[in-house]
Amino acid sequence: MPPRSTPTARQRRLGSELRRLREESGTSVGHAADLLGVDRTRIPNIESGRIGVSAERVRTLAGHYGCPDPELVDLLAAMARERDKGWWEQHRGTLPPGLLDICELEHHAVGLHTAVTTHIPGLLQTEAHARAVFGVADPPLARTELQGRLALRMARRQVFARERPPLYEAVVHEAALRMRFGGPGVVREQLQHVLAQSERERTTILVIPFSAGGFPGSGQSFTYAAAALGRLDTVQLDSSHGSVLLDSGPTLTRYRGLLERLRALALPEPASRDVIRTVVRDL
Repeated sequence: MPPRSTPTARQRRLGSELRRLREESGTSVGHAADLLGVDRTRIPNIESGRIGVSAERVRTLAGHYGCPDPELVDLLAAMARERDKGWWEQHRGTLPPGLLDICELEHHAVGLHTAVTTHIPGLLQTEAHARAVFGVADPPLARTELQGRLALRMARRQVFARERPPLYEAVVHEAALRMRFGGPGVVREQLQHVLAQSERERTTILVIPFSAGGFPGSGQSFTYAAAALGRLDTVQLDSSHGSVLLDSGPTLTRYRGLLERLRALALPEPASRDVIRTVVRDL
């Protein structure tokens, strides 16, 4: 089977975790290849996600690397066994891969913690609001791409319809609530939707008021996707150049700390709902 031309984020993560285990153990690429009985060029391809690896071989490598965490080994083996394509794959080739990586990340997360300052989080957007946001993209989106992005964003909300949806937390600055994407009617519908979502089980929406002043991290939007094991967590950053996924240990620690600081700045849930209702009344 030829190497994958565009491995998914999940495939790349499996490979990067195997590379980390190998490097932590001090095992060379050549020795790892000997353990599997393969050509040494295969190991870099496995570690980049360009070539798949069986669950059995994952356990073989982890065992020789001396991995001390059986739960991590089980999770990596489960990742290696994954063969079913997610619903988002129908958009591959027509939308940027980074958007599909977000869908995959949300699908596998046990917890999603997002922080935004100028936009309503994507998973909370109504169709009309999302259309208005995409409508001001620079450069402008072609009609077919706009429709594709809109369909993808709406489909992402199915994560809440699962039998056991992930814990969802959104820390939203008051500025995001007061942005006028689409006009008063669209904004009113959007904020009422946010209020309704805030009442859902396993969902928390917190508002940082203008009165909080300046704070670290105010210039970025990010999502902290929690996995079944902390080592496999991922931070997803939004940027003008597309989505960026980060998963190094120091980075995860930094963003866990940033989330705690943002929560401390935000109002409690009842007061956060009051801010949203006030913004609706001001329209």
